[in-house]
Amino acid sequence: MKDFFETLRVQRWDDHRYYHHSRINQTLHLISALSFLAAYALLFTNPAASGLLAWLVSMTSRQAGHFFFEPKGYDEANQATHEHKEEIKVGYNLHRKIVLMVVWALSPLLLVINPTLFGIFDAAGNIDQFLNNVGLMWLAVGVGGLLFRTIHLFFLQGFMAGIAWATKIMTDPFHDVMLYYRAPLYLMRGELIDPMHARH
Repeated sequence: MKDFFETLRVQRWDDHRYYHHSRINQTLHLISALSFLAAYALLFTNPAASGLLAWLVSMTSRQAGHFFFEPKGYDEANQATHEHKEEIKVGYNLHRKIVLMVVWALSPLLLVINPTLFGIFDAAGNIDQFLNNVGLMWLAVGVGGLLFRTIHLFFLQGFMAGIAWATKIMTDPFHDVMLYYRAPLYLMRGELIDPMHARH
């Protein structure tokens, strides 16, 4: 267990120091984390609504921070190029995120082509039923994306790295709230970049 928690700690720290310099990105991660926590709660009562909230609010705000606001130049604090960070990214780097987001965005077309998705769903008779089916499908896309990269990491970096990453992803909403709850305040003060060189 000691190795697991150390691997998890390193993955969390590397994720923060390499990929979350922008205060806007951090603020969007806070919004994402709070909405993910709401989506977690909805899992027990309305899984389809949970899937819709997780993708339409949580994932879009989270990934917008990475794509549009996170610096892509040389990382002075960590002495690393953007290309190097993309190469060593444990989870989904920007290229893999694009693939995942395309799968997510296009997946509802399957319900247009085949409304029952080969018998998995009841055919939607109205927009509410269609959105319910989309929400459940998006939930499956999220779980599938998590399992795919976890198993991929088993082969690339070993079982411990994969399990630690899966745990990190599932607990990120809790951790991000603790890590970035002050980000909006820093942003309102005009601080656009986290001075990470001052941290140890």
